Amino acid sequence: MSEHDMPAAGVPTCYRHPGREAHIRCQRCERPICPDCMRDAAVGFQCPECVAEGRRTTRSGRTAFGGLRPTNAATTSFVLIGINAFVWLMIMATGGNSSRVLAWLELRPDGLCDLQNGFVNLQVGQSACTAGGGEWMPGVYDGAYWQLLTSMFTHVQPLHIAFNMFALYVLGPQLELVIGRTRFLALYFLSGLTGSALVYWAAPEFQATVGASGAIFGLLGALLVVVHKVGGDYRSVLTWIAINFAFTIAFRGTISWQGHLGGFLGGLAIAAILAYAPKGRSRPLFQVSGLVVVAALTALAVILRTAALG
Repeated sequence: MSEHDMPAAGVPTCYRHPGREAHIRCQRCERPICPDCMRDAAVGFQCPECVAEGRRTTRSGRTAFGGLRPTNAATTSFVLIGINAFVWLMIMATGGNSSRVLAWLELRPDGLCDLQNGFVNLQVGQSACTAGGGEWMPGVYDGAYWQLLTSMFTHVQPLHIAFNMFALYVLGPQLELVIGRTRFLALYFLSGLTGSALVYWAAPEFQATVGASGAIFGLLGALLVVVHKVGGDYRSVLTWIAINFAFTIAFRGTISWQGHLGGFLGGLAIAAILAYAPKGRSRPLFQVSGLVVVAALTALAVILRTAALG
């Protein structure tokens, strides 16, 4: 190409052929492309690299946000429902509200000594409690960090588990179909943990909290983000969120507003990371990094609360 054939200064050139003018941009990556690099797309044109990437994505069955498309989007939700049901039956079979299993699985910020006569002692540790004939009810501050997770699968009242599992049955498959199974599980568990972290921070020190509601509210928050991202009508989602928070406020004496709010905020953040990650090869790294940051901040909140209680 001669000097006279070179594009004028300021004229966009093809990213694959720097010497050629390019007034069309790839609809996917938005890089300028010359006529030789233009490939027909559903809307406009794409560059050869984006066409190849699209073919790889189609072959692997990727969801809109990069996850593998599940063959049955309800399977994961059914497994989670099964685990919750198994734990509930185990608690019912071992005494219900007085179940020793419940005492170890529910989330309690700090441990206490149940004297089994209608009184509790908040001043003694586990060894003094058991030596005096009491029953020790462990808390997260005492090292029962598993409760941050196990409380998500713990229910006592039949209506409580029925409502949460119905919500999971409705919301779970929709979200898994959009974000993929692995990302859905990350959303579910991290939302539940952010809810547990806020319970640990803001609930009364010796109050026990149970239920999958933190994770469920996380799914509600995620659904709101996804519907907004795809340009859908999210008014009905907002209505359901408003109704659920209205019940939370109205029955805040018996419902954990901390778990609901923490899970909802966690779901919003996690879904935003998954839905608004940049497209292309960097998307998985961006999503994983974002989820790691959420997990790290949640862990930091737990550590700081433990230090505060000390």
